[in-house]
Amino acid sequence: MRILIIEDDPALCDALKSQLENAGYDVDLCSSGTDAPFYIMQKNADLILLDRMLPGIDGLTILKMMRQNQIHTPVILATAMDQIEDRIEGLDCGADDYIVKPYDVKELMARIRALTRRPMQMTSTTTLTYLDLSLDCEQYTINCGETELTLSKKEAALFEYFLKNPEKTLSRELLLSHVWGADCTVEDGNLDNYIHFARKRLKTLKSNAVLKTVHGVGYRLEHI
Repeated sequence: MRILIIEDDPALCDALKSQLENAGYDVDLCSSGTDAPFYIMQKNADLILLDRMLPGIDGLTILKMMRQNQIHTPVILATAMDQIEDRIEGLDCGADDYIVKPYDVKELMARIRALTRRPMQMTSTTTLTYLDLSLDCEQYTINCGETELTLSKKEAALFEYFLKNPEKTLSRELLLSHVWGADCTVEDGNLDNYIHFARKRLKTLKSNAVLKTVHGVGYRLEHI
């Protein structure tokens, strides 16, 4: 799992990066609000820790920009402003969670785990595309050229996660967590079945996209 930290305190960045990497996360750092949109638009992050007070562009403006551009990456907003009105403003701007500085890294990790345990939600107004594929998240349909297939809700959630993360290796744990939810008891073979169904869908569509098995890790959606 990759976390993007947007924070202008270099000492805090170094400490967070070290501890999160020791916990098994991949970490990218950005120290300026001006540079933040570039990092965010790469869409490589599974979660963003965003400081509210940043040089260049402030955190709330960045957050609003993300949501206006249909970037739904989970965001934990970090700030020293601890008034209830500040928290409400941050959440209303699109933050998924809020943490007040100074905070313990153990608390941050717990909040990260809580966010990544949530089942993936289909976005009713979003159409996702990759190569020749187009997924309608409201109608649960996937298209390639003139061919359209109707998907089950779980199939659509699985395709949505792959289309949001094309050409990235997604672990089995992440896929189970985002589609079924970490608190849901799911037999490991269920994921194998849905990957099999997804591959049949791609074959029927005659798409240029393929789901590749990355042995010992998970799966990746990429060009044939």
